[in-house]
Amino acid sequence: QVQLVESGGGLVQPGGSLRLSCAASGSIFSINSMGWYRQAPGKQRELVAAITSYGTTNYADSVKGRFTISRDNAKNTLYLQMSSLKPEDTAVYYCWSSGYWGKGTLVTVSS
Repeated sequence: QVQLVESGGGLVQPGGSLRLSCAASGSIFSINSMGWYRQAPGKQRELVAAITSYGTTNYADSVKGRFTISRDNAKNTLYLQMSSLKPEDTAVYYCWSSGYWGKGTLVTVSS
């Protein structure tokens, strides 16, 4: 099994920045691709960004140019740097890997 624990969420003003972290533990040898998803109230969970073990990245169109996904394999940690945040980025952000999910961290963008 893989355990994923997100951190770094919070309240931020429009235009601000946040960095989310996801610490992985357990059977981490099985980890290949990792990703961030988000779910806003009343909406379906959607992919925000993903990264392979080789560093290939993929982003949702809505966050391209504003968010950056990265990973530190030595620390077994996934990151999401979010900039130029908008109110529509408000959601619970979930870390995903190898079929496992974290419990999520809430990001609220509001003035």
